[in-house]
Amino acid sequence: MNENKQKTLYVVHCIDTEGPLTEDLVDTFKRLKNVYGNVVKDIEPSRENLRKLQNAELNLDGFEKEVSKMLAPHLLQYNNNWSQIDRMLDDALSEAFRKKTIDDANEGWVYSWHCMDHVGYSDNPRRKDLGFGNVFRFYRQKLKETNSECDEINWHYHPLSFSRNPLQCATNYVNSYDVLLESLCRRVIDEGWFPTVNRPGFHTERQDIHMFLEQWIPFDYANQFYEVDDGQLDLVSGRFGDWRRASSSWRGYNPSHDDYQSLGNCRRHIFRCLNVGTRFNELKKHHVASAFAEADNMGSAILAFADHDYRDIRPNVNYVRGLVESLRSEYPSVKVKFSGAEQAAVAVTENTNRTPLKLAASVEQNVLKVRVLSGELFGPQPFLAIKTLQGNYYHDNFDIQTPGIEYTYTFDFNTLPLRSVSSIGVASAGRYGAFDVQQIRLS
Repeated sequence: MNENKQKTLYVVHCIDTEGPLTEDLVDTFKRLKNVYGNVVKDIEPSRENLRKLQNAELNLDGFEKEVSKMLAPHLLQYNNNWSQIDRMLDDALSEAFRKKTIDDANEGWVYSWHCMDHVGYSDNPRRKDLGFGNVFRFYRQKLKETNSECDEINWHYHPLSFSRNPLQCATNYVNSYDVLLESLCRRVIDEGWFPTVNRPGFHTERQDIHMFLEQWIPFDYANQFYEVDDGQLDLVSGRFGDWRRASSSWRGYNPSHDDYQSLGNCRRHIFRCLNVGTRFNELKKHHVASAFAEADNMGSAILAFADHDYRDIRPNVNYVRGLVESLRSEYPSVKVKFSGAEQAAVAVTENTNRTPLKLAASVEQNVLKVRVLSGELFGPQPFLAIKTLQGNYYHDNFDIQTPGIEYTYTFDFNTLPLRSVSSIGVASAGRYGAFDVQQIRLS
């Protein structure tokens, strides 16, 4: 620890940013039956039965409390359309709301918006806003309109199940690489953007996901280590978000190549991030106290939590602010800093003064040439995105001429003829955060 550095607890609010969602009463009961099966199979969907389940008034063979928690009224209050989200944001992004509590720099609340694309689905029962970049563009415009320069836009992706039904969760990227790669290609070519911070869909990582992130994204707010198995029937024993072996630290860790939950020598940093306003792994006062204590002992820590924009985020902000305020006086030497996810990660890893990444890209005859002019790539190569005249998006590997410095890609019979290409994008996160994108328009 740098003895001259101010002890700081960074408070990071990650929002899994998915846009509006609708769940009708019948669908709520279907979801309940998918989890609890025969225990609830004979209960008819009705407002009265919903109330009884919420109040634990029906005999469910010992699952009364779990079902009551799953169906808590605040968990069923959704933002059903963009207008409702817009109204929520008008208040949540306002200076008055942000500064109801200020940090030790006299600054207000900061949000990290982890935007996803709803694409590749076989059905759309929750009436989500389908399309590449729809959620991203809505939030980028909203943050611009409200001068929310302190906020960050980051990355979120839901791996698709075998059937590609969005109501089903998946634990791999390999079965939906087509969607994942097109989403990234479009962010690079259409939006001039590349991710530096991940929030995993379904809180889930497995070996293939781990390896993918290790190539491209330096910071990962994923670790949901919890002292007890807090999962409900569909989430116990490491189902989906398995972080049972992970660190309890609030300072992050570099994972092992063979086990994303163990400490190792991989590039990216994984940070602990619990839930607020949901039914499992909820952030409690003792978690906040442990984060303060770690900042006091180690010089810095990140208290991170996650929720969703399809519910009202304001009660969750107030809840966490209340927890922080209740403990602040017990740690007088620790300063509180409301922070974006990337900003906090760069600070805690002590990489604030690194040279930013700068790329150069050009096409000579039929060869794309890329050089690293300054800084360092995060991974072994830049990300290559290609858009054809027909509107198709492709990703491919570079040929490595000088590792970390020079890369080429050849357009020919084996790949794509250059005359069929409309745009090329080359992007990478920097080794220590931030990103650079180079775009070449050919037509």
